[in-house]
Amino acid sequence: MASSGVDKYRGLDEEEKKNTVWRFGQPPNYDIVNKLFEEGRTKIWPPGSLEEMVQNIVKTWEMELFHKARIEDCKFTDPSFIYSLNGRRGLSLEEVGKMGGGYNSHLQTSLPEHLRIYDPAVETFESSHREFTTTFPRGFAIEILKVYCGPPQIVYKFRHWGYMEGPFMGHAPTGDLIELFGMAIFEMSENNKVTKVEFFFDRGELLGKLVKGEKVETKDGEVASTCPFMRSTG
Repeated sequence: MASSGVDKYRGLDEEEKKNTVWRFGQPPNYDIVNKLFEEGRTKIWPPGSLEEMVQNIVKTWEMELFHKARIEDCKFTDPSFIYSLNGRRGLSLEEVGKMGGGYNSHLQTSLPEHLRIYDPAVETFESSHREFTTTFPRGFAIEILKVYCGPPQIVYKFRHWGYMEGPFMGHAPTGDLIELFGMAIFEMSENNKVTKVEFFFDRGELLGKLVKGEKVETKDGEVASTCPFMRSTG
């Protein structure tokens, strides 16, 4: 099923869809995760407010990080972009790509390999995306809870949430509401592109909730899905 035209939270219109090189071969479909967002958000920001603007910037930036294969197709991400997690060394877009993309950069860890619930060192763009979109078939929505200051430096508190309706790393789905809270700092250029992002959150808060279900036996590739709705994130 095709997405319904313009995405009201990301400004993703039909022309952009056609002229962009997409990492997974076609544009993401946010219809279902937008429904989850509208049903589960705790804040409804007034149109034109700073909070609404920041929320849309964050959603658009996440879409670009996860789905656009070329920096020249990005409207909100500057080529000089630097990503940092919990005070770690900043990563360039090229380094984020070598690491395996959005999920892997968000889930960096210094834990010994045998203690890693999810190991970003071995997961790829494709395997990580398949894992999380299978776990959250309705998506993993994001809302902005508070904006502490506006551009050019944006500091905000966020909430990510979704329902664990699929398996994760061999653990059975629980159906539970899974929430992740954190803070982030975005730095914007004069032409309103994101030049630096710093995230602060506890990865264990997310991953620990995803391994509560019993271990299940699966065959390679069994949890993969071809459902077009499973290409969205937040």
